[in-house]
Amino acid sequence: MTTIFLPDIKATEQLGIILGENLTAGSVILLEGDLGAGKTTLVQGIGQGLGITESIVSPTFTLINEYTEGRIPLYHLDLYRLEPPEVTGLNLESYWEGIEVTPGIVAIEWAERMPYLPDSYLNVCLTHGDNGTRQAEITEVECDFENLLVHRLL
Repeated sequence: MTTIFLPDIKATEQLGIILGENLTAGSVILLEGDLGAGKTTLVQGIGQGLGITESIVSPTFTLINEYTEGRIPLYHLDLYRLEPPEVTGLNLESYWEGIEVTPGIVAIEWAERMPYLPDSYLNVCLTHGDNGTRQAEITEVECDFENLLVHRLL
């Protein structure tokens, strides 16, 4: 696990930009954290890193937003309003396996509501402090993102 201190919202966005510039198609990012912890801000940064100019907003009510204009597609999912049995019906694996969609980066907010996980993913748990600071705890599962992040951020 890697812990990154994010002193402000721009640092959260910058972490996303680095991810967007360097991750490859098929990458899955599971995002956890309280309301206001920076999950959508991080995804907005990923979009910038991919070269997406369209405004990226949280898909809380639409569940899935697809952005295809960047270097590779970005699939932004928000499971906040769903229970695990409802998530099963979304067939999320079609996004990370590239079934019926062009392979891209899959970013899932409120991932703790998922009843099943992909084989490999980057788990990002965001927490926020009292004065606007944030912290990201990043855990790699069956993948190696640590070198990418450590060299770019430290």
